[in-house]
Amino acid sequence: MDNDFKNIVSTDWLEEHLEAPDIRIIDSSWYFPHEKRNAEQEFIKSHIPGACFFDIDKIKDDETDLPHMLPPSEKFNSTVRKLGVGDGHKVVIYDGFGMRSAARLWWMFKVFGFSDVVVLDGGFPKWVKEDRLITAELAAKEIRHLTIFEDKSLVADSDDVLRATKLIHCSIIDARSEGRFLGKDPEPRSGLRSGSIESSINVPYETLLNDDFTFKKKEEILDIFSQKGVVFNNYIITSCGSGVTAAVLYLALDEIGCTKISLYDGSWAEWGKI
Repeated sequence: MDNDFKNIVSTDWLEEHLEAPDIRIIDSSWYFPHEKRNAEQEFIKSHIPGACFFDIDKIKDDETDLPHMLPPSEKFNSTVRKLGVGDGHKVVIYDGFGMRSAARLWWMFKVFGFSDVVVLDGGFPKWVKEDRLITAELAAKEIRHLTIFEDKSLVADSDDVLRATKLIHCSIIDARSEGRFLGKDPEPRSGLRSGSIESSINVPYETLLNDDFTFKKKEEILDIFSQKGVVFNNYIITSCGSGVTAAVLYLALDEIGCTKISLYDGSWAEWGKI
């Protein structure tokens, strides 16, 4: 299988294109509360030159108490335009973990019809480890025009998930750890029961990544999903704790050629209360 990724670029590639006029770089770092890290403050202190910051905890749907749910299209459009993203640009997204929330923002761009968007393989940790250029300078951005349209087929809600549990041509894949999936480990958010969605398959997102948080080869990714019993021509819904690491699964499935994929935005943060 050809290992040329369509949604993923290397640190070498980004360094070569760092000053290209059509490139826009976004740091979408996000951390679990127990990690006690402030993503925005870390960005202000150090980031890839030209990058701007996108906070998934702020750019969200304010009409629900579920965490970082997909924002209305107008709110997303307004935010990314202010970050200097417009029609004709190529967006490169990275995060401070290596590969986690970058995939979430990549998926958000896809939902709103922006196709020329990629993630940085290995993210900021790999960039820093390779001693590439970093800065604390905050780049000024000009508001640009951006045409978007919402593709709701990429988003699953609880009704979609309930139907999928009863249909043999649907697969639900959970990106959480095995302990949380099996109900042996407690959920990090209060008020949620332990366990998993009926008939779902567990593929912890970390199993798709190398030690440096780069993606494994396509052949390895395909084999990991296959060994877990994933049927690739099924309608697939990815899920996790709150819709972040489910996007890592989504991205990987897209890379190996799956075309019928949705992400359950509410994920266990919602299902664990039902």
